[in-house]
Amino acid sequence: MVKYDVLIIGAGIAGLYAAMQLPKSKKVLVVCKDIPWECNTFYAQGGMVTALDESDIALHVHDTMEAGSYHNDKNAVEILSRTSLETTADIIAKGMQFDTNDKGKLLYTKEAAHSVERIIHAGGDATGRYMHYFMMVQNKHQLQRNTLVYDLLIENGRCYGVKATVNYEPTTIFADDVIIASGGIGSLYAYNTNSRTVSSDIHGICVEKGIELSDMEFMQFHPTVFVETPYARKLLLTEALRGEGAHIVDDEGRRFLFEYDERGELASRDIVSRGIFKHKRKTGQKAYLDFSMFEKKWFEQRFPNITRTFAALGYNFPHDKISISPAFHYSNGGIKCDTNGAIAGMQGLYVIGEAARTGVHGANRLASNSLLEGVVFAKRAVEHLLSKEQPSVKIPKFEKDCGNILHKENDKRYKQKLRQVMWDDIGIIRTTKGLHEAKNIIYDMKNKEIGRLLKLRLNTASAIVDAALARKESLGSHYIESE
Repeated sequence: MVKYDVLIIGAGIAGLYAAMQLPKSKKVLVVCKDIPWECNTFYAQGGMVTALDESDIALHVHDTMEAGSYHNDKNAVEILSRTSLETTADIIAKGMQFDTNDKGKLLYTKEAAHSVERIIHAGGDATGRYMHYFMMVQNKHQLQRNTLVYDLLIENGRCYGVKATVNYEPTTIFADDVIIASGGIGSLYAYNTNSRTVSSDIHGICVEKGIELSDMEFMQFHPTVFVETPYARKLLLTEALRGEGAHIVDDEGRRFLFEYDERGELASRDIVSRGIFKHKRKTGQKAYLDFSMFEKKWFEQRFPNITRTFAALGYNFPHDKISISPAFHYSNGGIKCDTNGAIAGMQGLYVIGEAARTGVHGANRLASNSLLEGVVFAKRAVEHLLSKEQPSVKIPKFEKDCGNILHKENDKRYKQKLRQVMWDDIGIIRTTKGLHEAKNIIYDMKNKEIGRLLKLRLNTASAIVDAALARKESLGSHYIESE
Protein backbone atom coordinates (compact mmCIF):
# COMPACT_ATOMS: atom_id res chain seq x y z
CA MET A 1 0.00 0.00 0.00
CA VAL A 2 1.32 3.45 -0.96
CA LYS A 3 0.40 6.35 1.31
CA TYR A 4 1.20 10.04 0.83
CA ASP A 5 1.43 12.83 3.38
CA VAL A 6 -0.60 15.07 1.09
CA LEU A 7 -2.64 14.35 -2.03
CA ILE A 8 -3.61 17.38 -4.14
CA ILE A 9 -6.46 16.86 -6.61
CA GLY A 10 -5.93 19.34 -9.43
CA ALA A 11 -2.93 21.00 -11.08
CA GLY A 12 -4.28 24.49 -11.67
CA ILE A 13 -3.03 27.57 -9.83
CA ALA A 14 -4.52 26.57 -6.44
CA GLY A 15 -3.15 23.02 -6.52
CA LEU A 16 0.29 24.03 -7.79
CA TYR A 17 0.69 26.95 -5.36
CA ALA A 18 -0.26 24.59 -2.52
CA ALA A 19 2.44 22.19 -3.76
CA MET A 20 4.94 25.07 -3.85
CA GLN A 21 4.25 25.74 -0.15
CA LEU A 22 4.79 22.13 0.93
CA PRO A 23 8.38 21.23 1.89
CA LYS A 24 10.36 18.68 -0.15
CA SER A 25 10.51 16.50 2.97
CA LYS A 26 6.78 15.78 2.65
CA LYS A 27 5.63 12.94 0.44
CA VAL A 28 3.25 14.82 -1.87
CA LEU A 29 1.32 13.70 -4.96
CA VAL A 30 -0.38 16.19 -7.28
CA VAL A 31 -2.88 14.56 -9.65
CA CYS A 32 -4.73 15.92 -12.66
CA LYS A 33 -7.43 14.39 -14.83
CA ASP A 34 -5.69 14.86 -18.16
CA ILE A 35 -2.55 16.80 -19.09
CA PRO A 36 -1.62 19.43 -16.46
CA TRP A 37 -2.22 22.45 -18.67
CA GLU A 38 -5.78 21.34 -19.48
CA CYS A 39 -7.17 23.45 -16.62
CA ASN A 40 -8.95 26.78 -16.22
CA THR A 41 -5.82 28.55 -14.99
CA PHE A 42 -4.16 27.95 -18.37
CA TYR A 43 -7.01 29.74 -20.14
CA ALA A 44 -7.14 32.77 -17.80
CA GLN A 45 -6.38 35.86 -19.88
CA GLY A 46 -7.00 39.08 -18.01
CA GLY A 47 -4.67 38.95 -15.04
CA MET A 48 -4.45 38.66 -11.26
CA VAL A 49 -5.70 41.26 -8.84
CA THR A 50 -3.38 42.47 -6.13
CA ALA A 51 -3.94 45.18 -3.57
CA LEU A 52 -1.58 47.99 -4.59
CA ASP A 53 -0.53 48.68 -0.99
CA GLU A 54 -2.01 48.83 2.53
CA SER A 55 -4.10 51.85 1.58
CA ASP A 56 -5.76 50.04 -1.34
CA ILE A 57 -7.04 47.13 0.76
CA ALA A 58 -10.23 48.89 1.92
CA LEU A 59 -11.09 49.92 -1.65
CA HIS A 60 -10.37 46.43 -3.05
CA VAL A 61 -12.60 44.98 -0.32
CA HIS A 62 -15.32 47.51 -1.19
CA ASP A 63 -15.13 46.70 -4.93
CA THR A 64 -15.27 42.94 -4.23
CA MET A 65 -18.22 43.30 -1.84
CA GLU A 66 -20.12 45.58 -4.22
CA ALA A 67 -19.63 43.22 -7.18
CA GLY A 68 -20.75 40.34 -4.92
CA SER A 69 -23.98 42.18 -3.97
CA TYR A 70 -22.74 42.24 -0.35
CA HIS A 71 -23.45 38.53 -0.05
CA ASN A 72 -19.70 37.98 0.53
CA ASP A 73 -18.09 37.02 3.83
CA LYS A 74 -16.31 40.29 4.61
CA ASN A 75 -13.66 38.63 6.77
CA ALA A 76 -12.72 36.30 3.87
CA VAL A 77 -12.55 39.26 1.47
CA GLU A 78 -10.25 41.18 3.85
CA ILE A 79 -8.01 38.10 4.14
CA LEU A 80 -7.95 37.85 0.32
CA SER A 81 -6.89 41.46 -0.17
CA ARG A 82 -4.41 41.72 2.71
CA THR A 83 -2.70 38.42 1.90
CA SER A 84 -2.30 39.48 -1.74
CA LEU A 85 0.51 41.79 -0.62
CA GLU A 86 2.45 38.72 0.60
CA THR A 87 1.55 36.24 -2.14
CA THR A 88 2.21 38.62 -5.06
CA ALA A 89 5.58 39.57 -3.56
CA ASP A 90 6.38 35.87 -3.01
CA ILE A 91 5.50 34.87 -6.60
CA ILE A 92 7.57 37.73 -8.04
CA ALA A 93 10.50 36.97 -5.70
CA LYS A 94 10.47 33.36 -6.89
CA GLY A 95 10.89 34.56 -10.48
CA MET A 96 7.43 35.04 -12.01
CA GLN A 97 7.69 37.83 -14.57
CA PHE A 98 4.64 40.03 -14.96
CA ASP A 99 4.45 42.70 -17.66
CA THR A 100 6.40 45.87 -16.87
CA ASN A 101 7.05 49.21 -18.51
CA ASP A 102 10.43 50.36 -19.92
CA LYS A 103 11.60 51.24 -16.41
CA GLY A 104 10.78 47.81 -15.01
CA LYS A 105 7.68 48.98 -13.10
CA LEU A 106 4.69 46.62 -13.00
CA LEU A 107 1.93 47.46 -15.47
CA TYR A 108 -1.56 47.48 -13.98
CA THR A 109 -4.85 47.31 -15.84
CA LYS A 110 -8.45 47.90 -14.83
CA GLU A 111 -11.42 45.64 -15.41
CA ALA A 112 -15.13 46.05 -14.85
CA ALA A 113 -16.27 47.11 -11.36
CA HIS A 114 -12.72 47.92 -10.16
CA SER A 115 -12.26 51.49 -8.88
CA VAL A 116 -8.58 51.62 -9.81
CA GLU A 117 -6.01 49.83 -11.97
CA ARG A 118 -4.78 46.96 -9.77
CA ILE A 119 -4.62 43.93 -12.09
CA ILE A 120 -1.19 42.63 -13.06
CA HIS A 121 -0.77 40.54 -16.20
CA ALA A 122 1.80 38.50 -18.10
CA GLY A 123 2.34 37.92 -21.80
CA GLY A 124 -0.24 40.63 -22.46
CA ASP A 125 -3.34 38.47 -22.38
CA ALA A 126 -1.80 35.13 -21.34
CA THR A 127 -1.50 35.58 -17.57
CA GLY A 128 -2.89 32.15 -16.68
CA ARG A 129 -0.65 30.37 -19.16
CA TYR A 130 2.46 32.15 -17.86
CA MET A 131 1.60 31.61 -14.19
CA HIS A 132 0.76 27.97 -14.78
CA TYR A 133 4.06 27.30 -16.56
CA PHE A 134 5.96 29.15 -13.82
CA MET A 135 4.32 27.05 -11.08
CA MET A 136 4.82 23.80 -13.00
CA VAL A 137 8.55 24.57 -13.15
CA GLN A 138 8.56 25.46 -9.42
CA ASN A 139 6.80 22.23 -8.41
CA LYS A 140 9.23 19.96 -6.58
CA HIS A 141 6.74 17.14 -5.96
CA GLN A 142 5.45 14.23 -8.00
CA LEU A 143 2.80 15.18 -10.56
CA GLN A 144 0.65 12.43 -12.04
CA ARG A 145 -1.55 12.93 -15.09
CA ASN A 146 -4.50 10.89 -16.41
CA THR A 147 -5.87 10.46 -12.88
CA LEU A 148 -9.64 10.67 -12.60
CA VAL A 149 -10.92 10.72 -9.02
CA TYR A 150 -14.35 9.10 -8.72
CA ASP A 151 -14.66 8.65 -4.94
CA LEU A 152 -13.39 10.05 -1.65
CA LEU A 153 -12.50 7.47 1.02
CA ILE A 154 -14.40 8.82 4.02
CA GLU A 155 -15.31 7.12 7.28
CA ASN A 156 -16.39 8.62 10.62
CA GLY A 157 -15.63 12.20 9.65
CA ARG A 158 -12.19 11.54 8.27
CA CYS A 159 -10.85 11.38 4.72
CA TYR A 160 -8.25 8.67 4.07
CA GLY A 161 -7.64 9.19 0.36
CA VAL A 162 -9.42 8.62 -2.95
CA LYS A 163 -10.44 6.03 -5.50
CA ALA A 164 -9.36 6.96 -9.00
CA THR A 165 -8.56 5.58 -12.40
CA VAL A 166 -4.90 6.08 -13.26
CA ASN A 167 -4.38 5.56 -16.99
CA TYR A 168 -7.85 3.92 -16.94
CA GLU A 169 -6.89 1.42 -14.21
CA PRO A 170 -8.87 1.58 -10.90
CA THR A 171 -6.43 2.61 -8.15
CA THR A 172 -6.70 3.51 -4.48
CA ILE A 173 -4.55 6.41 -3.29
CA PHE A 174 -4.19 6.91 0.47
CA ALA A 175 -3.09 10.18 2.12
CA ASP A 176 -3.03 11.81 5.55
CA ASP A 177 -4.45 14.99 4.03
CA VAL A 178 -6.34 15.50 0.78
CA ILE A 179 -6.57 18.96 -0.81
CA ILE A 180 -9.36 19.37 -3.37
CA ALA A 181 -8.30 21.88 -6.04
CA SER A 182 -10.38 20.43 -8.84
CA GLY A 183 -11.94 23.64 -10.19
CA GLY A 184 -15.53 24.46 -10.98
CA ILE A 185 -18.43 23.00 -12.94
CA GLY A 186 -18.10 24.43 -16.48
CA SER A 187 -18.79 21.29 -18.53
CA LEU A 188 -22.33 21.19 -17.14
CA TYR A 189 -23.27 24.09 -19.46
CA ALA A 190 -23.77 24.03 -23.24
CA TYR A 191 -21.82 27.29 -23.66
CA ASN A 192 -18.84 27.71 -21.36
CA THR A 193 -15.29 29.09 -21.34
CA ASN A 194 -13.87 26.31 -19.17
CA SER A 195 -11.36 23.55 -19.76
CA ARG A 196 -13.02 20.32 -20.91
CA THR A 197 -11.80 18.58 -17.73
CA VAL A 198 -13.84 20.83 -15.41
CA SER A 199 -16.96 18.76 -14.86
CA SER A 200 -17.88 18.94 -11.15
CA ASP A 201 -17.12 15.28 -10.32
CA ILE A 202 -15.79 16.10 -6.84
CA HIS A 203 -18.78 18.36 -6.07
CA GLY A 204 -21.01 15.39 -6.96
CA ILE A 205 -19.07 13.12 -4.60
CA CYS A 206 -19.51 15.71 -1.82
CA VAL A 207 -23.28 15.68 -2.38
CA GLU A 208 -23.21 11.87 -1.87
CA LYS A 209 -21.10 12.16 1.28
CA GLY A 210 -23.25 14.86 2.88
CA ILE A 211 -20.54 17.54 2.53
CA GLU A 212 -22.27 20.87 2.05
CA LEU A 213 -22.20 22.82 -1.20
CA SER A 214 -23.01 26.48 -0.69
CA ASP A 215 -23.98 29.47 -2.91
CA MET A 216 -24.48 27.13 -5.88
CA GLU A 217 -27.19 29.36 -7.35
CA PHE A 218 -24.52 31.98 -8.11
CA MET A 219 -23.13 30.85 -11.44
CA GLN A 220 -21.23 33.58 -13.26
CA PHE A 221 -21.53 34.14 -16.99
CA HIS A 222 -18.81 35.99 -18.87
CA PRO A 223 -20.38 38.63 -21.10
CA THR A 224 -17.97 38.60 -24.04
CA VAL A 225 -17.44 35.15 -25.54
CA PHE A 226 -17.21 34.03 -29.16
CA VAL A 227 -19.56 31.04 -29.27
CA GLU A 228 -19.63 30.31 -33.00
CA THR A 229 -17.27 27.33 -32.74
CA PRO A 230 -18.21 23.61 -32.67
CA TYR A 231 -16.50 22.93 -29.32
CA ALA A 232 -18.09 23.20 -25.86
CA ARG A 233 -15.28 25.45 -24.66
CA LYS A 234 -15.94 28.77 -26.33
CA LEU A 235 -13.36 31.49 -26.98
CA LEU A 236 -13.16 34.10 -24.25
CA LEU A 237 -12.50 37.75 -25.04
CA THR A 238 -11.01 39.06 -21.81
CA GLU A 239 -12.63 41.79 -19.77
CA ALA A 240 -9.33 43.66 -20.00
CA LEU A 241 -10.38 44.60 -23.56
CA ARG A 242 -13.25 46.63 -22.13
CA GLY A 243 -11.02 47.84 -19.31
CA GLU A 244 -8.73 49.31 -21.97
CA GLY A 245 -11.68 50.92 -23.79
CA ALA A 246 -13.38 48.45 -26.19
CA HIS A 247 -17.10 48.99 -26.76
CA ILE A 248 -20.08 46.63 -26.94
CA VAL A 249 -22.41 47.60 -29.80
CA ASP A 250 -25.46 46.22 -31.64
CA ASP A 251 -26.11 45.86 -35.39
CA GLU A 252 -26.63 49.63 -35.64
CA GLY A 253 -23.38 50.38 -33.81
CA ARG A 254 -25.22 51.61 -30.69
CA ARG A 255 -23.60 51.19 -27.26
CA PHE A 256 -26.85 49.86 -25.79
CA LEU A 257 -25.54 48.80 -22.36
CA PHE A 258 -25.99 52.32 -20.96
CA GLU A 259 -29.73 51.57 -21.03
CA TYR A 260 -29.08 48.92 -18.35
CA ASP A 261 -26.42 50.58 -16.20
CA GLU A 262 -24.74 53.99 -16.19
CA ARG A 263 -21.31 52.28 -16.26
CA GLY A 264 -22.13 50.71 -19.63
CA GLU A 265 -19.52 48.11 -20.61
CA LEU A 266 -17.77 48.51 -17.25
CA ALA A 267 -20.67 47.41 -15.05
CA SER A 268 -20.18 44.09 -13.23
CA ARG A 269 -20.34 40.88 -15.25
CA ASP A 270 -23.85 39.85 -14.21
CA ILE A 271 -25.29 43.21 -15.33
CA VAL A 272 -23.42 43.23 -18.66
CA SER A 273 -24.39 39.59 -19.41
CA ARG A 274 -28.06 40.26 -18.68
CA GLY A 275 -27.96 43.49 -20.68
CA ILE A 276 -26.67 41.64 -23.77
CA PHE A 277 -29.13 38.77 -23.27
CA LYS A 278 -32.13 41.10 -22.87
CA HIS A 279 -31.15 43.40 -25.75
CA LYS A 280 -30.79 40.45 -28.13
CA ARG A 281 -34.18 39.10 -27.00
CA LYS A 282 -35.90 42.50 -27.27
CA THR A 283 -34.47 43.67 -30.61
CA GLY A 284 -33.42 40.48 -32.40
CA GLN A 285 -30.06 42.17 -33.03
CA LYS A 286 -26.63 40.69 -32.38
CA ALA A 287 -24.07 42.10 -29.96
CA TYR A 288 -20.48 42.81 -30.99
CA LEU A 289 -17.22 43.76 -29.38
CA ASP A 290 -15.77 46.76 -31.21
CA PHE A 291 -12.00 47.43 -31.02
CA SER A 292 -11.78 50.02 -33.80
CA MET A 293 -10.62 52.73 -31.39
CA PHE A 294 -7.30 50.92 -30.79
CA GLU A 295 -4.07 51.46 -32.67
CA LYS A 296 -3.03 48.22 -34.40
CA LYS A 297 0.53 47.95 -33.09
CA TRP A 298 -0.50 48.64 -29.49
CA PHE A 299 -3.37 46.13 -29.70
CA GLU A 300 -1.14 43.35 -31.03
CA GLN A 301 1.37 43.95 -28.24
CA ARG A 302 -1.24 44.17 -25.45
CA PHE A 303 -3.40 41.27 -26.68
CA PRO A 304 -1.07 38.99 -28.69
CA ASN A 305 -2.96 35.73 -28.08
CA ILE A 306 -6.37 37.14 -28.94
CA THR A 307 -4.90 38.71 -32.10
CA ARG A 308 -3.31 35.39 -33.16
CA THR A 309 -6.21 33.10 -32.21
CA PHE A 310 -8.78 35.12 -34.09
CA ALA A 311 -6.48 35.80 -37.06
CA ALA A 312 -6.53 32.01 -37.55
CA LEU A 313 -10.34 32.27 -37.82
CA GLY A 314 -10.06 35.03 -40.42
CA TYR A 315 -10.48 38.11 -38.20
CA ASN A 316 -8.27 41.18 -38.52
CA PHE A 317 -8.15 42.82 -35.06
CA PRO A 318 -8.53 45.60 -34.09
CA HIS A 319 -10.07 46.54 -37.44
CA ASP A 320 -12.90 43.92 -37.33
CA LYS A 321 -15.61 43.76 -34.71
CA ILE A 322 -16.76 40.32 -33.55
CA SER A 323 -20.13 38.89 -32.46
CA ILE A 324 -20.31 37.94 -28.79
CA SER A 325 -22.59 36.10 -26.39
CA PRO A 326 -22.43 35.48 -22.65
CA ALA A 327 -21.26 31.97 -21.68
CA PHE A 328 -20.87 30.17 -18.35
CA HIS A 329 -17.53 31.18 -16.86
CA TYR A 330 -17.14 30.69 -13.11
CA SER A 331 -18.78 29.02 -10.12
CA ASN A 332 -19.02 31.55 -7.27
CA GLY A 333 -20.29 28.81 -4.98
CA GLY A 334 -18.72 25.48 -4.22
CA ILE A 335 -17.72 23.10 -1.44
CA LYS A 336 -18.27 24.97 1.82
CA CYS A 337 -15.14 25.58 3.87
CA ASP A 338 -13.61 28.07 6.31
CA THR A 339 -10.87 30.60 5.52
CA ASN A 340 -8.24 27.86 5.96
CA GLY A 341 -9.91 25.68 3.35
CA ALA A 342 -10.97 23.23 6.08
CA ILE A 343 -14.33 21.48 5.72
CA ALA A 344 -16.50 21.46 8.86
CA GLY A 345 -16.74 18.10 10.61
CA MET A 346 -14.21 16.52 8.28
CA GLN A 347 -10.61 15.72 9.20
CA GLY A 348 -7.88 15.46 6.60
CA LEU A 349 -9.86 17.20 3.84
CA TYR A 350 -9.34 20.72 2.45
CA VAL A 351 -10.72 22.58 -0.55
CA ILE A 352 -9.19 25.57 -2.36
CA GLY A 353 -9.60 27.56 -5.57
CA GLU A 354 -12.78 27.58 -7.64
CA ALA A 355 -13.94 24.28 -6.11
CA ALA A 356 -14.21 26.03 -2.73
CA ARG A 357 -16.84 28.34 -1.36
CA THR A 358 -14.82 30.56 0.99
CA GLY A 359 -17.33 33.41 0.75
CA VAL A 360 -14.98 35.83 -1.04
CA HIS A 361 -17.07 36.12 -4.21
CA GLY A 362 -20.55 36.48 -2.78
CA ALA A 363 -23.22 36.55 -5.46
CA ASN A 364 -20.87 37.53 -8.30
CA ARG A 365 -17.08 37.37 -8.64
CA LEU A 366 -15.15 40.60 -9.17
CA ALA A 367 -13.03 40.32 -12.34
CA SER A 368 -9.56 38.74 -11.87
CA ASN A 369 -10.09 37.86 -8.20
CA SER A 370 -10.00 34.14 -9.09
CA LEU A 371 -6.26 33.63 -9.63
CA LEU A 372 -5.67 35.59 -6.43
CA GLU A 373 -8.15 33.44 -4.50
CA GLY A 374 -6.32 30.33 -5.72
CA VAL A 375 -2.95 31.43 -4.32
CA VAL A 376 -4.18 33.08 -1.09
CA PHE A 377 -6.26 30.16 0.13
CA ALA A 378 -3.73 27.57 -1.06
CA LYS A 379 -1.18 29.31 1.17
CA ARG A 380 -3.58 29.35 4.14
CA ALA A 381 -4.66 25.71 3.71
CA VAL A 382 -1.04 24.51 3.67
CA GLU A 383 -0.13 26.64 6.70
CA HIS A 384 -3.09 25.11 8.58
CA LEU A 385 -2.22 21.59 7.44
CA LEU A 386 1.44 21.92 8.48
CA SER A 387 0.61 23.43 11.87
CA LYS A 388 -1.62 20.63 13.16
CA GLU A 389 -0.71 17.44 14.97
CA GLN A 390 -0.75 14.37 12.73
CA PRO A 391 -2.15 11.53 14.86
CA SER A 392 -1.29 8.04 13.74
CA VAL A 393 -4.47 6.56 12.32
CA LYS A 394 -5.32 3.07 11.24
CA ILE A 395 -6.77 3.02 7.75
CA PRO A 396 -10.12 1.23 7.74
CA LYS A 397 -10.85 -1.41 5.14
CA PHE A 398 -12.72 0.10 2.23
CA GLU A 399 -14.81 -2.25 0.17
CA LYS A 400 -13.27 -3.07 -3.17
CA ASP A 401 -15.43 -1.67 -5.95
CA CYS A 402 -15.75 -2.74 -9.55
CA GLY A 403 -14.16 0.38 -10.99
CA ASN A 404 -17.65 1.80 -10.38
CA ILE A 405 -18.55 1.51 -14.04
CA LEU A 406 -17.77 5.09 -14.95
CA HIS A 407 -19.50 5.25 -18.34
CA LYS A 408 -22.56 3.61 -19.84
CA GLU A 409 -23.69 3.62 -23.44
CA ASN A 410 -26.33 6.38 -23.29
CA ASP A 411 -24.31 8.74 -21.10
CA LYS A 412 -23.20 10.97 -23.96
CA ARG A 413 -26.77 11.63 -25.08
CA TYR A 414 -27.92 12.40 -21.52
CA LYS A 415 -24.87 14.59 -20.93
CA GLN A 416 -25.73 16.77 -23.94
CA LYS A 417 -29.33 16.98 -22.77
CA LEU A 418 -28.20 18.05 -19.29
CA ARG A 419 -25.93 20.75 -20.75
CA GLN A 420 -28.80 22.20 -22.78
CA VAL A 421 -31.17 22.13 -19.77
CA MET A 422 -28.57 23.91 -17.62
CA TRP A 423 -28.12 26.59 -20.31
CA ASP A 424 -31.85 27.06 -21.01
CA ASP A 425 -33.29 26.86 -17.50
CA ILE A 426 -30.47 27.46 -14.99
CA GLY A 427 -28.63 30.09 -16.98
CA ILE A 428 -28.41 33.88 -17.11
CA ILE A 429 -32.13 34.54 -16.63
CA ARG A 430 -34.24 32.01 -14.71
CA THR A 431 -37.94 31.43 -14.05
CA THR A 432 -39.50 29.34 -11.29
CA LYS A 433 -41.34 27.28 -13.93
CA GLY A 434 -38.10 26.63 -15.86
CA LEU A 435 -36.26 25.63 -12.68
CA HIS A 436 -39.00 23.14 -11.73
CA GLU A 437 -38.90 21.64 -15.22
CA ALA A 438 -35.11 21.33 -15.00
CA LYS A 439 -35.40 19.68 -11.58
CA ASN A 440 -37.77 17.05 -13.01
CA ILE A 441 -35.56 16.33 -16.04
CA ILE A 442 -32.49 15.95 -13.81
CA TYR A 443 -34.43 13.65 -11.46
CA ASP A 444 -35.59 11.50 -14.40
CA MET A 445 -32.04 11.22 -15.77
CA LYS A 446 -30.75 10.14 -12.35
CA ASN A 447 -33.10 7.15 -12.53
CA LYS A 448 -31.84 5.98 -15.90
CA GLU A 449 -29.16 3.35 -16.48
CA ILE A 450 -26.18 5.73 -16.24
CA GLY A 451 -22.48 5.64 -15.43
CA ARG A 452 -20.86 6.91 -12.26
CA LEU A 453 -19.46 10.13 -13.77
CA LEU A 454 -22.80 11.24 -15.20
CA LYS A 455 -24.42 10.52 -11.82
CA LEU A 456 -21.89 12.84 -10.16
CA ARG A 457 -22.65 15.61 -12.70
CA LEU A 458 -26.36 15.19 -12.01
CA ASN A 459 -25.74 15.42 -8.25
CA THR A 460 -24.08 18.81 -8.80
CA ALA A 461 -26.79 19.97 -11.23
CA SER A 462 -29.40 19.08 -8.57
CA ALA A 463 -27.54 21.16 -5.98
CA ILE A 464 -27.51 24.15 -8.36
CA VAL A 465 -31.21 23.93 -9.24
CA ASP A 466 -32.24 23.41 -5.58
CA ALA A 467 -30.21 26.45 -4.50
CA ALA A 468 -31.76 28.52 -7.33
CA LEU A 469 -35.28 27.47 -6.31
CA ALA A 470 -34.58 28.27 -2.66
CA ARG A 471 -33.56 31.87 -3.44
CA LYS A 472 -36.82 33.59 -4.38
CA GLU A 473 -35.34 37.04 -5.00
CA SER A 474 -32.79 38.03 -7.63
CA LEU A 475 -29.31 38.64 -6.27
CA GLY A 476 -26.08 39.16 -8.22
CA SER A 477 -25.62 36.43 -10.81
CA HIS A 478 -28.88 34.72 -9.70
CA TYR A 479 -31.56 36.53 -11.68
CA ILE A 480 -35.11 35.27 -11.42
CA GLU A 481 -37.70 36.70 -13.79
CA SER A 482 -41.35 36.85 -12.78
CA GLU A 483 -43.57 34.88 -15.13
